[in-house]
Amino acid sequence: MTTHHPHHAHRPHQLHRLNPAELSPPSGFSHAVTATGSQLVFLAGQTALDTEGKVVGDTLPAQFEKALGNLLTALHAAGGAPSDLARVTVYATDVADYRAHAPELGRIWSRLAGRDYPAMAVIGAVRLWDERALVELDGVAVLP
Repeated sequence: MTTHHPHHAHRPHQLHRLNPAELSPPSGFSHAVTATGSQLVFLAGQTALDTEGKVVGDTLPAQFEKALGNLLTALHAAGGAPSDLARVTVYATDVADYRAHAPELGRIWSRLAGRDYPAMAVIGAVRLWDERALVELDGVAVLP
């Protein structure tokens, strides 16, 4: 079994992002992603939990940053990098608040995950597993 270097700078792109002109221009996501590779990684929903299982951060951006960091930590443990993400779903307890913070959330995403955007959806949720959680992210990655 081979291990993967966490940054994969040397390998060819396994994901191709498609954004047809017939659809509205995407901002912070890709309309479609095709993937070729040898391993799928299914990432469980991550909220802003610390190592002791407590939600940290009182604002949506703070929780988003921690939740995304947690998702990327799980991905790295599987040998993947942010550019391997084919699909991410964001569950938000307040979509209006999410939209209001969208520019800041986009900057957090770019800083942590770069600009190779997966196919994404944002879904409003009445509540998440932990009552204090404002946002949860899950995803699927494809490794070479």
